[in-house]
Amino acid sequence: MLTPSAAQERAAALIDLARKAGADAADAIYSGSSSEGVQVRLGKLEDIERSESEHLDLRVFVGRRSASIGSSDLSDDALRELAGRAVDMARAAPEDQYAGLAPDDLLHRAPLADLDLEDSAEPSPQDLLARALAAEDAARAITGITNSEGGSASLARRVMALVTSHGFAGAYGGTSHGISAVVIAGEGDAMQRDFGWRTARHLADLPPPEAIGQMAGNRTVARLRPGRLKSGPMPVVFDPRVGGSLVGHLTGAMSGNAIARRASFLLDRDGAQLFKPGIAIVDDPLRPRGLSSRPFDGEGLPVARRELVADGQLTGWLMDSAAARQLGGAPTGHAVRGAGGSPGVGTSNLHLAAGTMTPAELMADIADGVYVTELIGHGVNGVTGDYSRGASGFRIVNGEIAGPVAEFTVAGNLIDMFAALTPANDLEWHRGINVPTIRVDGLTIAGD
Repeated sequence: MLTPSAAQERAAALIDLARKAGADAADAIYSGSSSEGVQVRLGKLEDIERSESEHLDLRVFVGRRSASIGSSDLSDDALRELAGRAVDMARAAPEDQYAGLAPDDLLHRAPLADLDLEDSAEPSPQDLLARALAAEDAARAITGITNSEGGSASLARRVMALVTSHGFAGAYGGTSHGISAVVIAGEGDAMQRDFGWRTARHLADLPPPEAIGQMAGNRTVARLRPGRLKSGPMPVVFDPRVGGSLVGHLTGAMSGNAIARRASFLLDRDGAQLFKPGIAIVDDPLRPRGLSSRPFDGEGLPVARRELVADGQLTGWLMDSAAARQLGGAPTGHAVRGAGGSPGVGTSNLHLAAGTMTPAELMADIADGVYVTELIGHGVNGVTGDYSRGASGFRIVNGEIAGPVAEFTVAGNLIDMFAALTPANDLEWHRGINVPTIRVDGLTIAGD
């Protein structure tokens, strides 16, 4: 895997080759990663994995025609062939009036922000093994745990570089440390499974592996002997580990591409009061040590903290350059790139701001409700906002968490759900989308 500076140089060399082959404009992205992980099960080493990969993706423009192509062979000869083939493909492609690089007057020109994304720690395989064993041992020590699917510990490194033919060049690296444990409680048909995990840029920001294991064990045992819910409307409280999906549905519908296709339940709602006053949803790509922080977007534009929802109101769409041209606006610095192809849009370190009530206070007046800890399936219609997902969790009886429940469905419409949403004050920062405990009244439960 190349260093960030070497990756940037390699991407720049590919741009030069594309211009010589006849491209009017081009951008190139290098992505490299290496990872090492240890898996244990029942106190014994089960697997040690190490992987390394790197890839260069090239997008070229010939007029309004474009093509994308990539290669994991970074030799001079392979890249020369890649550039020529990409230009030939673009000449044969249909025209797209919205295609093109980002506006050059909007490119990131300042020095890149230091977001402290890379940890110098280099744990040995023995270190990883000790963490994985500690997490699994702590989970198995919880009374009621009968089996294990294992514990793991890992370190991953990633380098990303982007170079465009009209003046942007940037690169950065990052690390990711992880620990997890997955265990089973009960026997036969009564078995239940759950997990605990944490990921952080820096090892110092991870909880002890024993705490992660205890989390896995306690969650699993708490799920034993679930009951069933009666069908009908009731308040639903979403645990933070699943509540982030509600915010994810919102940002997916805010995509400028979805708006341009008129395939979003937020169509014609720009500036609308979607949530209660006081609610804020914030995107912060410049958060130090953030799991999805980045100093520039996938087109070389600056990124910045932005309230996507301010005082309950929607503040506009998330647009890459193509969507901005189609909608008559300006790109918002939310372009993201995968392996090959054109940019999409995405967020970084998204969070729903904490409310004022504790989770206990949030639930105090619920006589009969449900606390959801797991969501199953993908029953969300991005065009209409209709929401229906399988779930499991716990009953709420007279304001208190009661016994576990399973095999029920939570249904509603996202517009109505957003309007009824109330956040608690227990926001934590260890996911890509971070939310506190969330209460939504008026949902329909389909159970017995």
